[in-house]
Amino acid sequence: MKLLRLAATTAALLLSLGAGVQAQTTLRIGLAEDPDILDPTLARTYVGRIVFAAFCDKLFDIDEKLNIVPQLALSHETSADGKEVTIKLRPGVKFQDGEPFDAEAAKFSLERHLTMPGSFRKPELATLDHVDVVDPLTIKLVLKSPYSPLIAQLTDRAGMMVSPKAAKEEGDKFGLHPVCAGPYKFVERVQQDRMVFEKFADYWNKDNIHIDRVVFLPIVDATVRLANLKSGGLDLIERLLATDIKDVKADPKLELSTAIELGYQGVTLNVGHDKANGPLSQSAKVRQALDLSIDREAINQVVFNGEFKPGNQWVNPDHPYYQKAFPLRSRDVAKAKALLKEAGVTAPVSVDFMVPKGAETEAVAQVIQSMAAEAGFDMKIRVTEFATSLKAAEAGDYQAYMLAWSGRIDPDGNSYIFLKTNAPQNYSAWSNPEADKALDDARLITDQAQRKAIYQKLTKTVLDEEPILYLYHRGILIAHTTRLEGYKQMPDGLVRVTGLTLK
Repeated sequence: MKLLRLAATTAALLLSLGAGVQAQTTLRIGLAEDPDILDPTLARTYVGRIVFAAFCDKLFDIDEKLNIVPQLALSHETSADGKEVTIKLRPGVKFQDGEPFDAEAAKFSLERHLTMPGSFRKPELATLDHVDVVDPLTIKLVLKSPYSPLIAQLTDRAGMMVSPKAAKEEGDKFGLHPVCAGPYKFVERVQQDRMVFEKFADYWNKDNIHIDRVVFLPIVDATVRLANLKSGGLDLIERLLATDIKDVKADPKLELSTAIELGYQGVTLNVGHDKANGPLSQSAKVRQALDLSIDREAINQVVFNGEFKPGNQWVNPDHPYYQKAFPLRSRDVAKAKALLKEAGVTAPVSVDFMVPKGAETEAVAQVIQSMAAEAGFDMKIRVTEFATSLKAAEAGDYQAYMLAWSGRIDPDGNSYIFLKTNAPQNYSAWSNPEADKALDDARLITDQAQRKAIYQKLTKTVLDEEPILYLYHRGILIAHTTRLEGYKQMPDGLVRVTGLTLK
């Protein structure tokens, strides 16, 4: 039925173009989920970031080696005291409603991120005091204190610029009719069905845009996504199953693009907001016992055919900020049982284990459930739709939560919002003054060696307290038709449409 619906949707889209436009090219992208709101200030899903990449340019972007490169901004310069950042903007840029992008518009977007109720960008820009307009194409960001991750933050949604005119007119409904300065402009969205964008004729880099329309189609079932790619109903799919890699490589009509993700996959443990006051929330020893019951390499082999990278920190083992002083520990069921005994806990320990719906996620949860049972845990898996699981996490309605993070290029982006006391995505509700100090101190320093030493202290604290059990780092697996040329996979997992051609 999903295949038939997709075929009908595609046919309807083509018919709607009219006979005179049949020769137009349309790139059809299969997504693993339906994004939340298409407003860069209010959005928070990974899959939403993939969609934003098609229509919302940022001040800066990254390349394959994690270097920060210009996009809507041309350059940046930081003052000696680290409290002022001057940014030169690209001339001749227009928003998709024809309004000019200039310093006033950039100031508006940044202030909107800071002040709009419900903004998820506010903590990312928390040290920004105000924005000065220096001249029509120059802004100065005045900070409350030095903030080393700032430019890295501006390579993501915090750096996305929206049309002031459209944002003022639409208010909190802007996400229903978003207007940015990217290569494609919004046409329509049907929830749980499709998002349609068409090429923006006045895009600043229009000579590098070769496809007329981009259609995003959320298809939760990975097997169905791949089937649609093979049948020609889709041109590219994200989050291919690791177990399907061999199948894609064997198909002469398909190509595979990969990179190790910047983020992590883990289990967040409810430490400070557990209404049932279960053993996991009451004792670090119980959390350590659960950790010791898990064999990360076995998960990688059993669920992912060994294609992913086991890990125990918020950055992957190849990352320059990975702390080699804290290598992966081996599974130790005997020690796990001993820790439960030391904590005065009688097995089996019942745990409400919230798991977002998805074949791989559920498979990992089942392996964890089986492993943990041998150490004395009864992991009661509760499969939940992803958006619903986020709301439950915010409310503290869980004890363990299988949660992925797509990752950021600076280690602050993988740690601060999850580990700092009262941070917006600290679903664990964990609070530790030493960790808070380390998180804040690391933001004040740009020298990598000094920052890494600070993060080493933080790593020790987190691995002792275990508010999050970091498990593995996915390979970003993008499969696409050989008709699509010019595709490059960046380590942030996003799908960039600039430079692509469709034969």
